[in-house]
Amino acid sequence: MSPSYLAQDPTLADFGRDPWWLVLGKIVFAFAFGLLATLLGVWFERRVVGYMQVRPGPNQVGPFGLLQTLADGLKMAFKEDILPKAADKVVYFFAPTISVICAVTALSVVPFGPMVSIFGHHTPLQVTDVPVAVLLLLACSSMGVYGIVLGGWASGSTYPLLGGLRSSAQMISYEVAMGLSIVAVFMTAGTMSTSGIVAAQGDGTELSIFGQTIPAPGWYAILLLPSFIIFFIATVGETNRAPFDLPEAESELVAGFMTEYSSLKFALFMLSEYVAMVTMSAVTTTLFLGGWRAPWPITIWEGANSGWWPMLWFFGKVIALVFVFVWLRGTLPRLRYDQFMRLGWKVLLPINLVWILVLSGLRSIEDWDTRGKVIAVGIPAGILLIASILWPSRRPKPKPTTQEQVDNRPHGSFPLPPMDLQVPPSPRITRVVAEREPANIVAGSDSREV
Repeated sequence: MSPSYLAQDPTLADFGRDPWWLVLGKIVFAFAFGLLATLLGVWFERRVVGYMQVRPGPNQVGPFGLLQTLADGLKMAFKEDILPKAADKVVYFFAPTISVICAVTALSVVPFGPMVSIFGHHTPLQVTDVPVAVLLLLACSSMGVYGIVLGGWASGSTYPLLGGLRSSAQMISYEVAMGLSIVAVFMTAGTMSTSGIVAAQGDGTELSIFGQTIPAPGWYAILLLPSFIIFFIATVGETNRAPFDLPEAESELVAGFMTEYSSLKFALFMLSEYVAMVTMSAVTTTLFLGGWRAPWPITIWEGANSGWWPMLWFFGKVIALVFVFVWLRGTLPRLRYDQFMRLGWKVLLPINLVWILVLSGLRSIEDWDTRGKVIAVGIPAGILLIASILWPSRRPKPKPTTQEQVDNRPHGSFPLPPMDLQVPPSPRITRVVAEREPANIVAGSDSREV
């Protein structure tokens, strides 16, 4: 790696030296990126889901329907703002803004690019960075749920309260799995700084396996694949996106925590959902997909990771992750609440703990040759172990038929309705048919007509 290439990576010492107008410009850029990405994200989701469902999607307002989201925002602004009688007015008003502010604040420590020159000032394309920047991201993700909980509680209604409580349980369950996934990133990168994590993913390392030296990939999505998968699943759960959109389940909670909201407050809740989706996509890109660094075929070009080009690679990765969010919504049905909680506590959490233990053991081995041998032997052995555990040892019993289930019910249990969903004929109707049957036969009519 050439010295000119390394010079493009910002460090913590490069922050805090910019003039006030440059810092203000970065803040405005990060805020505008969040809002503009939200407007385009709503349009993008409608178009992609429309394509999946073989329909056009929005295509009338503006070219390709690009102004449809703006038109919807204006329509919401002119709707009547309803305040429930039993609502806590102060909390009811500020709850939507909490969710939006927390989602946008997380963008302040996300690196959009390397060191660039702006009007003669050599500065990183990032608002700021601190030694514990990833903890700030976790804090923003955790605080965002307070807007949903307070919005559901302050509405003074049953369905919003249930949606808010669901959201708090959802945050507790999946915040643990998300934090453990980031622990693997800390252990590998050796820093909690977002710019340092991106720089660590650009350092090409080599593994010696059975005497053969091979290049190791730099992206943590490949090196830490279990952590990446668990982190992204937890991200979907944290952002209340399908199939984990249980706090706003229409089938049982009408609209969940947003039931009593209208006009601009309702629009702020919708905005916070999409801002959180874009923000978490940017965080996932930073932690696991190399941040602003170009993917492999483009890295052949020496200038791929210098100048303003890295912003293009960063936005491309974010759009790809947003597409996965939309893909999940258009493909998977909503989980039941018990299935959702079981996935977080009984599946993701144990797998994450075991993976952290294995990763700690590998990092404790100083000899790279020994570590490579352990990896080469351990991965197939782990796959075989998991397959042996999950592989059914015997043929499952055939599922009893409906009639067998009815016949085997305990004696004295409550009477069951007919399993074929056909209501038995009423005795009165049967008697009337029997009385009229001779007359119908004489008249030549069907005896089934009553």
